[in-house]
Amino acid sequence: MPMLQQFRLVGHIEGWSFLLLLFVAMPLKYAAGWPLGVRVVGMLHGLAFLVYVVALFRVAAEDEWPWRKWAAAFVASLVPFGFFVFDARVLKRAPS
Repeated sequence: MPMLQQFRLVGHIEGWSFLLLLFVAMPLKYAAGWPLGVRVVGMLHGLAFLVYVVALFRVAAEDEWPWRKWAAAFVASLVPFGFFVFDARVLKRAPS
């Protein structure tokens, strides 16, 4: 699998885990008193984020991305739905 496709896959996993943490696990913690969801989903999201950062630096180095592109990819991972916007606007147009 090409590096860009691997990065996109990891990005989608990281993006969905972030949304799951924010919109499912955290409401369950505070509304239903169920903190285990944040502990489990938070740990999985943390791991997915670390893998995302490693994949980001690998694809940026291999494809020689300008610093603004990899900085935008990093910032996109910090914003809910950010990776999905970055993927639609930047990565889908890139040659594989």
